[in-house]
Amino acid sequence: MASQKVDIDQILKEVNSGKSGLTEEEAQRRLSQYGYNEIQEKKESRIVKFLKKFWAPVPWMLEATIVITLLLDKLLDTYIIAFLLVFNAAVGFFQESKAENAVELLKQKLSVKARVERSGVWKQVEARVLVPGDVIDIRLGDVVPADSVILSGSLEIDESALTGESVAVTKDTGDIAYSGSVVRRGEALAIVYKTGSATYFGKTTSLVQSAGSKSHIESLIFNIVRDLIVIDVLLVIITAVYSYFIHIPIPTIIPFVLVLLIASIPVALPATFTIAMAYGALDISKKGALVTRLSAIEDAASMDVLCSDKTGTITKNHLTVSDPLPLNATREDLIRYAAYASEMASDDPIDKAILEYAKNANLLPDLSLRSSFLPFDPSTKRTEATIKVEGKTLRVAKGAPQIISELCGMRYEDIMDKVIEIAKRGYRVIAVGAGENSMHLVGLIPLYDPPRDDSRKLISDLKNLGVSVKMVTGDNAPIAEEIANQVGIEGQVCSLHGNQKISDECGIYAEVFPEDKFKIVRSLQEAGHVTGMTGDGVNDAPALKQAEVGIAVSNATDIAKASASIVLTHEGISDIVEAVKEGRKIFQRMLTYTMNKIVKTIQVVIFLTASFFAVRYFVTTPFDIILLLFANDFVTMSIATDNVRYSNRPEKWNVKALIVTSGLIAALLVVEGFIILYLGIYLHFSKDMIHTLIFDMLVFSGLFNVFMVRERRRFWHSRPSRYLLVSIAGDIVGISLISTFGILVTGIPFYSVLIVLGFAFAWMAVLDTIKNYLFRIYGL
Repeated sequence: MASQKVDIDQILKEVNSGKSGLTEEEAQRRLSQYGYNEIQEKKESRIVKFLKKFWAPVPWMLEATIVITLLLDKLLDTYIIAFLLVFNAAVGFFQESKAENAVELLKQKLSVKARVERSGVWKQVEARVLVPGDVIDIRLGDVVPADSVILSGSLEIDESALTGESVAVTKDTGDIAYSGSVVRRGEALAIVYKTGSATYFGKTTSLVQSAGSKSHIESLIFNIVRDLIVIDVLLVIITAVYSYFIHIPIPTIIPFVLVLLIASIPVALPATFTIAMAYGALDISKKGALVTRLSAIEDAASMDVLCSDKTGTITKNHLTVSDPLPLNATREDLIRYAAYASEMASDDPIDKAILEYAKNANLLPDLSLRSSFLPFDPSTKRTEATIKVEGKTLRVAKGAPQIISELCGMRYEDIMDKVIEIAKRGYRVIAVGAGENSMHLVGLIPLYDPPRDDSRKLISDLKNLGVSVKMVTGDNAPIAEEIANQVGIEGQVCSLHGNQKISDECGIYAEVFPEDKFKIVRSLQEAGHVTGMTGDGVNDAPALKQAEVGIAVSNATDIAKASASIVLTHEGISDIVEAVKEGRKIFQRMLTYTMNKIVKTIQVVIFLTASFFAVRYFVTTPFDIILLLFANDFVTMSIATDNVRYSNRPEKWNVKALIVTSGLIAALLVVEGFIILYLGIYLHFSKDMIHTLIFDMLVFSGLFNVFMVRERRRFWHSRPSRYLLVSIAGDIVGISLISTFGILVTGIPFYSVLIVLGFAFAWMAVLDTIKNYLFRIYGL
């Protein structure tokens, strides 16, 4: 974050204070006026959070069904649907409650001490009681407790937790030191300018509180259920009118209406989605990605744009020396002199980078030859050492090119073109000087934050999966473009501070502020993209929370991790690819379940209605439909474990294609139902026996339908998971036994059960060819 000079006299006037600070009485009065220097958090009770699980379109439909079944005194139906409603809410609540509260972490971040002058006396207080107008002392190692303007002194400040940029910045008189940054060198007196939510840190918190993406799953389920309800209502109206004309009593019609209602609402669909995503979250965690918001798994499958923070995500957040440029010495001498002017025990990233480079190049000198060493001072902007080499006493220095050139008796303009040329390639430049009586310029050393070793492969893999990667950074355009070229990110370099707008052509966003990252994500979402965001700093938190797929890297700050929906546990970011692949596998499982459920629902409601018109009595009972829920819906929950392949393109829910394709398959299953119905009539089965025969047909055709729709090619091209095979086999055996022995249903001959079973399998094999044709047409 670039230093921002302000007029000290104007600031003193704004906060109505002087350079000696406030009196204790005035500080207390202002504390009442401005409030504590802490983040105002928005907390919601766990009870309210749990109750909200019952306040959404799909729960409303289930709750309405519960009321209807209760009024009709269908207590078993009521208990089953109520159980599914509560079960789904409980699973979703306990899974999502694992995410930590980002605002609480921000509040804890401000829980530091501060040295303040009150009534002419210096004292140490909690940072939360600071107010605008307080004069504070900031030293090495301190966390800056509030946005403050430096009155005197000079500081070297690490703002990486705020900006994500690794290089420390210098703050002199008139500069603003931002709350949450850490002092690496120096000492200064400063006047508190803004506190709490008014600080730069606090504004970031406000963005975190307001951020959040909508649930695509909830919208999908509602659209599916809505379409099925429309079909159901039309059939109920047609049936009621027909019943009136053929003089069937209303009390006889009501149970049938209830059957259609229960059959048309996929009561287990939300629970199955939640279980599948929870199972997927466990699977993804084994590969290095912890999921804190379940819907992020489905969103990862649909993600088509990934905005990636540069520093610490694409790059290592570790300064490295690039090709040194010797001017009046050899390359070896340039590196040695730079190493002499560096401190081994220093935390300075520039010193570390130079010493590491010298060591790797076998050019690290004997630092014991130094007779003196002056560490970096923000006021002088250089380090300096005195060494004795071959009987000579030399002074060596490294620092800003403007300072070193002046120290060497040169004009900065003489080397400015070289410095600018290197800077245009995205490097930070330091100069090195050395000499006996007078110094001469030894050379220039470019420094940059290099890409992670796995970044280029990650970006290539994501492109192959149909995900467009965009880099977002606070660095200037040359640095951003250089890194983007190295890792294979394509597209225009854009800045939000000119006339450029966020568009698909932008591959690199440079010179962005934290609020810009949030705006970029939201704008891409408004353009119809399912957007991911990676990051590691406080400045990334709002965008991480806003994105459908917010991904915090392993070394991210606690606030970033709490705001993200996926947290990587391994070094690097290659686990993102695995998260996308796993998300798409889960999507395929959910597509199988959803299509199977739509097919089954349309088959049941149309067949029951059409068969009523054909034979003028109900070919099944409400209890049989409830038993069908157990026989099919709960068994098909094992689809969440099925063996599937991931797609090489982002997944999108196409409700229209799902309904049309499922409707055509269901229509052919209705034909199958009539064949079995007339078989029962031909065998002179009683109405009660036909109820069981039709019940078996609905169960077996549903099971074989799972075999058919789970595979996007022919049904034999992949093997179902063990759990799916075992559950279906158990279902077939169980239904065959209760049908043969008359348990819960009217008994029918065993041969008729085998006929239904064999015919259902043969019918599925024929339908599989038609399914393949439909899948190709609609791209499923």
